[in-house]
Amino acid sequence: MILVTGGTGLVGTHLLYDLTRSGKKVRVIKRANSNIANVKKVFSYYTSDVDSLLNNLEWVDADLLDVYSLMDVMEGVEHIYHCAAMVSFEKKHQAEMMKINVEGTANMVNAALEKGIKKFCHVSSIASIGRAERGGVTSEETPWKSSPENSNYSISKYGAEREVWRAAEEGLNVVIVNPSLIMGGGNWVQSSSNMFTKAYKGIKFYSEGTNGFVDVRDVATIMIKLMESDISSQRFLLNGENASFRHYFDLIHVAFGKPKPSIKAGKFLTGFAWRAESLRALLTGSPPLITRETSLSANRKSRFSNEKFLKAFPDYKFISLEQSIKDTCGLYLRDLKK
Repeated sequence: MILVTGGTGLVGTHLLYDLTRSGKKVRVIKRANSNIANVKKVFSYYTSDVDSLLNNLEWVDADLLDVYSLMDVMEGVEHIYHCAAMVSFEKKHQAEMMKINVEGTANMVNAALEKGIKKFCHVSSIASIGRAERGGVTSEETPWKSSPENSNYSISKYGAEREVWRAAEEGLNVVIVNPSLIMGGGNWVQSSSNMFTKAYKGIKFYSEGTNGFVDVRDVATIMIKLMESDISSQRFLLNGENASFRHYFDLIHVAFGKPKPSIKAGKFLTGFAWRAESLRALLTGSPPLITRETSLSANRKSRFSNEKFLKAFPDYKFISLEQSIKDTCGLYLRDLKK
């Protein structure tokens, strides 16, 4: 039996599809108020045989902050994929995010140790890896450094990783994946998929930052490859391609048939924008569209290496940025017609 957390998210839904289509029986942790309709929608992107695959899923209500409930759902489980995490760049969510991402992960690995789980895959993020200096390329070995530029999210993911490494020292067989910015379809108002919703409505501004990008289908495939391998106590940065945010948004707008962003948003403009958004959010109670953390990221020139993974799996071919965006935009337009 396989256990998956975060099964309704972008990575989780695609992971569930890959696991079930290979005939695996999967137990999925969810919150009592989780909407599992997104799983069915994602499955329908890739197959007409949705219902038979969904029959391989066993949904169980459990709380990451309750270690005893986690031990109950791990009964009979051999492999765990821990995809659940809270993503927010708003200050008001800092405490809750630290509890879910750090304490929740600690509970997961503690329960896994107690139940004798054979292998544990933790979905981390490039946010938990240090940043290379002077335009260098970030790899798994780039050291983490405390910095006022570190977002609360990155700090929470770094803390979660430390719990996983601690469990590895205590005997848990672990692998960690650190995806770059993930592209894929599903819930168009959450996480990185929301970028496609914004682009369809039209984005006028572009930034000069660069980042790494990876297709969600690659992330799910690679997680399974690592779990079915003999690799242990290793982390892998998952990055299909490095590109500028301008190129990324240009590709999306072209795929949608929309005008490309034409106004450069430098540090001054993005700095003004996140402050204005903070005030608007305070007055209206709605979440800010831009935060200090996201404005810093938009202008940061970051590049990421996938060399370690490709050395382990030299025949693997990542989906290109252009193809990933084309496919994701196609899914968005398909959902729009429904």
